[in-house]
Amino acid sequence: MIQLSFNFLRHQALSQQETIALERLMNLPERVLQFGTGVLLRGLPDYFIDKANRQGLFNGRIVVVKSTDAGDATAFDRQDGLYTLCIRGVEERRIVEENAVCAAISRVLSAKSQWEEILACAANPLMEVVISNVTEVGLQLVQDNIRSQPPVSFPGKLLAFLYARYRAFEGAKDKGMVIVPTELIPNNGRVLEAILLELAHRNELDSEFIDWLETANVFCNSLVDRIVPGRPDAATRHALTNQLGYEDELLTIAEAYRLWAIEGDERVQSVLSFHQADKGVFIRPNIDLFRELKLRLLNGTHTLSCALALLSGFDTVREAMEDECVAAFLSHLMLAELVPGIPYPVDEKVAQRFGLEVQDRFRNPYIEHRWLSISMQYTMKMQMRNIPTLLHYYRQYGVVPQYIALGFAAYLLFMKGSSYRDEGWYGEREGHEYLIQDEKAGYFADLWARLSPDDLTQTVLHNKSLWGHDLTPLPGFGEAVRDYLRQMLDKGVYATVATVLNKPVFVDK
Repeated sequence: MIQLSFNFLRHQALSQQETIALERLMNLPERVLQFGTGVLLRGLPDYFIDKANRQGLFNGRIVVVKSTDAGDATAFDRQDGLYTLCIRGVEERRIVEENAVCAAISRVLSAKSQWEEILACAANPLMEVVISNVTEVGLQLVQDNIRSQPPVSFPGKLLAFLYARYRAFEGAKDKGMVIVPTELIPNNGRVLEAILLELAHRNELDSEFIDWLETANVFCNSLVDRIVPGRPDAATRHALTNQLGYEDELLTIAEAYRLWAIEGDERVQSVLSFHQADKGVFIRPNIDLFRELKLRLLNGTHTLSCALALLSGFDTVREAMEDECVAAFLSHLMLAELVPGIPYPVDEKVAQRFGLEVQDRFRNPYIEHRWLSISMQYTMKMQMRNIPTLLHYYRQYGVVPQYIALGFAAYLLFMKGSSYRDEGWYGEREGHEYLIQDEKAGYFADLWARLSPDDLTQTVLHNKSLWGHDLTPLPGFGEAVRDYLRQMLDKGVYATVATVLNKPVFVDK
């Protein structure tokens, strides 16, 4: 079967008008420097830019910097930077299926072997935007020499690029960049700016450049949200290839939901004109609302449902949503307790609407989101995502949030490590082992080995180092968690959930 390429698409075009439109897209000037070749970038920012280009709203392509030796970027060369995004999901209970060939990427350059070409991009007067997704590990300060070929770290590479731009345009204030990191850490723009300023001082760069770095460039906090699983399995890939009629080495699947919230002013809106092309892009002076909704309702629901669903016999989120009992728990938890417990001023209708969108995402039949993957660093996630909601709920209502208590009890049971090998603790579910991927796994294994469930619950809730607060004074919460934990140990997790929801148990879990 023929491979996706510019020539292939040109010969497949149905009309002269489509051919002209495609050639226009492929010849747009380079306006964006992107650090990272991963699927999240292809499935979200690059998709938005391609969509805007097709509408004549942005009119710029992306130079991608491949920063690491991992992976093979030659597929981008073979396919002229083109790739297919297969969008599959649920919106308002309707199935969405869309295939989009994205032409936003101009070229992919290796930092290791093409560093001079990357620095040459700094002299391009049309280059205005930097995007990054180098994972949270990559967004850290390390000792780095920006004069290396190339520097070791992502911040070092970016600082070297900006210094080259400063010199190319002799410090012109209007040649600064709009820089939008997408790594999933709070205030990622401010974090990146602080790292670059410190690195500039460590490299003894002149004060005029440091002033230009601070005043001519804009570092935007941003939040991205779209499930982009990456390369599909062999069966799915074969089916999609037959449907498309061509081979695509970069074939990517993404859910229908998409969000890119960017913190910025009028200048940012003007430069990032692609925001007009899709309802999923928001540029606002403050994006805390978007962060809180995602953290508390999507991530928080995942965390409080994870152990409960997994120990009830469900491996994926979709499977759990197909079960009436567990789906009801997720809905009640999210809408009845997490929405009113959000520790941030938010219109309840906005939060409810977001919650319903999240449930649509959970039902996506095309995404295999595994609960065991969601359980990684479970304790840290519980502390960050759910404890502030729990405390705010108590401040608002002063009563036990029963679904939060039920989810917390299941978390305690999930953390019951019964065996240790290969430097990891394993729990047991229906006679099968699962790996507890949590740095506190040893702590919980010790508690389960020497304490009763009641004492364990009291000890864990009292541990300020875990939660930042002593949770035992919360009226009735400890008692509710203990009661639910006893029931789960006595008759099983699924039966306990069914009892709480007054649902009949149709299957033997």
